[in-house]
Amino acid sequence: MASTSKSSREQWSNKMGFILAAIGSAVGLGSIWRFPFVAGVNGGGAFVLIYLLSILLLGLPVLLSEIVMGRSAQKNPIGAYRHHAPNTPWFLSGYIGIVATIIILAFYSTIGGWTLAYTLEAVTGAFGSITIDQAEVRFGSFINNAWSPILWQAAFIGFTILICLSGIQKGIERTNKFLMPLLGIMLIILVVRAVTLPGAMEGVRFILFPDWSAVTWTTFFEALGMAFFSLSVGAGTMITYGSYLSRQENIPSAVGNVVVFSTLVSLAAGLAIFPAVFSLGYTPDAGPALVFITLPAVFAHLPVGSLFAILFFALLSFAALTSAISLLEVPLRYLQDEHGFSRQIIWLVGGGIFLLGIPATLSFSSLADISVIGQLPIFDSMDFVASNVLLPLSGLFVILFVGWKWGVSKMLAEAEGVDGKGIPARSFWPIVIRWVTPLLIIAVFLFQIFTSL
Repeated sequence: MASTSKSSREQWSNKMGFILAAIGSAVGLGSIWRFPFVAGVNGGGAFVLIYLLSILLLGLPVLLSEIVMGRSAQKNPIGAYRHHAPNTPWFLSGYIGIVATIIILAFYSTIGGWTLAYTLEAVTGAFGSITIDQAEVRFGSFINNAWSPILWQAAFIGFTILICLSGIQKGIERTNKFLMPLLGIMLIILVVRAVTLPGAMEGVRFILFPDWSAVTWTTFFEALGMAFFSLSVGAGTMITYGSYLSRQENIPSAVGNVVVFSTLVSLAAGLAIFPAVFSLGYTPDAGPALVFITLPAVFAHLPVGSLFAILFFALLSFAALTSAISLLEVPLRYLQDEHGFSRQIIWLVGGGIFLLGIPATLSFSSLADISVIGQLPIFDSMDFVASNVLLPLSGLFVILFVGWKWGVSKMLAEAEGVDGKGIPARSFWPIVIRWVTPLLIIAVFLFQIFTSL
């Protein structure tokens, strides 16, 4: 089949459509589920400050580089490398990101299914008077069931396929234009309710005021890793989304909006969770169980808690869905660009990813005794390969390509729109992109490898 031509390529209707979609990609379970518990076990406010610095030195340069690469080439990750460096092996780097998106969506759909199930549980009032012990038993019973989590995983993948099937403007853009403002409204309501609880200020101080005595080297590496993962870089999603961006648009302002709003969502998630947790005497370092075990018990003790449980788990489901559609779009766009398939191929791609994700879902039940990498079960092994190996490697190759092959000056010039406004502090970027960011990514990569095995 012939490759898709640039002239027939879909585009965002405007810059706001791109910004909301990019924020939706970045604001996933990492921002609302992972950020609060990682901050909780790493000292709260001190972690947040280090995280913000990490965003500037690590997350932002990779995000900018990926979006510019995509917009300039108007291609998928592999096509973008081929466009900027023809007849070189650099295009192989694009495969790393595509494989990463497939693996991530496979196990990510497991958690996405959990969020849908818990949203329904909240709607039916299941958390009305639940204790933390009961919440723990309920969660364990749910994930240990052989069939229910798979059905919810299938529903999550099904929603993702249907949205992507409708195309860029009618599917992905329209969904994000509806869900992202709604997500913001729900998050504001949850924050207001949380900070007005008796004793909530202790939780506010925890997330906003640094306790440097809690800071270790692990805190720095965790913050760097969170900055990398929370902006949805390294997987090719931003190269793909950037390829739908009109050449008329100014990229630096769009990137700035994505960084600011996705970071604000992470902080707001902490402000929605920790004041309530502290108010009711629970610990902030409960880890991943914070969302599915601790929070249902927290909501049960709040006035009109059932309503806030519905809002929170709906919020979590929306965030998971907006990230999932960006992940699915990457292999789909590759097949469209490089092999000329129509969007209908998404049924085959999504179905394959669903099948790949079933062992991850069953690793909490019938396949719990199976280890793949070291002592890691299937779900954790998939997470390890994608998050700790493929994403950092893909991000590293992007930043090395821009810094040493394509050229920082060319990237910065390409970032300008028709208004001619470039990125501020131009002398700052060559140093960061060529030296600082690669070294930080390597540090994150080595830390993730040595601490996960």
